[in-house]
Amino acid sequence: MILIYDTETTGLPRDWNAPITDGDNWPRLVQLAWQLHDPQGKLLSRGNRIVQPDGFTIPFNSTKIHGITTARAQQEGLPLDQVMEEFMADAAQATYVMGHNIGFDVNVAGAELVRLGQAPEGLTEKALIDSKDEGTEFCAIPGGRGGKFKWPTLTELHQKLFGEGFGDAHDAAYDVSATARCFFEMVRIRVIERPEFEHPEKLVYEAPKLEVANFDASDKAAATQAEPAQAARGDASALEDEPFTHLHVHSQFSVLQAVSPVGELVAAAKDMGMPALAVTDHGNMMAAFQFVRACNKEGIKPIVGAELNVCKDMHDKSKKDDGYPTVFLAKNKNGYHNLAKLASKAYTEGFYYVPRIDRALVEAFKEDLVVLTGGLFGEVPSLVLNVGENQAEEAFVWWKGLMGDDFYAELNRHGLEEETVVNDFLQQMATKHGVKLVASNNSYYTRQDQSDAHDILLCV
Repeated sequence: MILIYDTETTGLPRDWNAPITDGDNWPRLVQLAWQLHDPQGKLLSRGNRIVQPDGFTIPFNSTKIHGITTARAQQEGLPLDQVMEEFMADAAQATYVMGHNIGFDVNVAGAELVRLGQAPEGLTEKALIDSKDEGTEFCAIPGGRGGKFKWPTLTELHQKLFGEGFGDAHDAAYDVSATARCFFEMVRIRVIERPEFEHPEKLVYEAPKLEVANFDASDKAAATQAEPAQAARGDASALEDEPFTHLHVHSQFSVLQAVSPVGELVAAAKDMGMPALAVTDHGNMMAAFQFVRACNKEGIKPIVGAELNVCKDMHDKSKKDDGYPTVFLAKNKNGYHNLAKLASKAYTEGFYYVPRIDRALVEAFKEDLVVLTGGLFGEVPSLVLNVGENQAEEAFVWWKGLMGDDFYAELNRHGLEEETVVNDFLQQMATKHGVKLVASNNSYYTRQDQSDAHDILLCV
């Protein structure tokens, strides 16, 4: 028997090599679909279940992929233990577990079994067949590592076998059906060979009748239904005469990312009537001398900062961990010295692909520093969008506990739907935990033509 299955989840693991017992690493199960077939292709059993979230939420970016919101999963889903019991009953009959990138799905389901206190060996010790691996030489798509062929996506494999793609990708039930069709066709033409398939030319894939896909018109609208990010909140007329200061600005020293000369940034701030300006370049403070000198000349207050990558362990170079870009601002001379130490150690001790620090180092040099939550790639926003609100709140509370009144929630509005989700969450957290808000623009350019020129440069 062959169990073919697919999962939709809350995201991806931080470490693909972590054991399934690392519950914080492996994402949660949102949808599980499977088909049990005999070696001749006959459909023996199938299931398609949405899982009720218990102790987690489905992040925005995951919902954009598979169309299942937390609210829908709570309404339509079944308890995890019930879903896994039904699934494992079919898994017990299987000789092979099969899927496209099946290792990921086995780890996700195995991690859920561990969370339930159940032994995962009934699934994890089954023989695997992965159409991703079996189809690599068959599809022969250039671009893999070391001059080899790259792994085909399920759509690419389907296109190669049948001359057409398939609809509703990222709905587990539809993905399973497409995977099963590809699998039995690959067996029939002897791309996949196993002893159980003695007469592959006689195979006939029996496809199930599928339910409405996750992303029908109504679900798609519901999944992305959010207030337009550019919409104004309330009456801003009372703030017209209030001075504004940019606290998240990148200069040309954010190499290959921003293009604004330091002097031009300061002059623009002066022209706009800003009483102060912060420069927060990625990973370095190389603009500090020019920046302070230019601000003093223009008569505005310089705020020296940096956007540093905060990872789990800056000394661990066994795996790639770029961390989260986090905005730091110096309150005074002592804060400047502490920030300089952080930036320096990020290069001399923590550099691995990018300069990095970790929470322990921040704790050691936090005095007279201010921390902002940062842009969409910052820790709290990234967790909201990609992992879950519970984890995002944990990170928010940790930074609040460390920095106290020197921790601020940063609101950005660049017309992005994701920012609406993040800003709503940050405002809720700020109210709940007594944290102040700052309005920012995460600026990379001084003028529109600089943005256009930068885009051209990157294309070249």
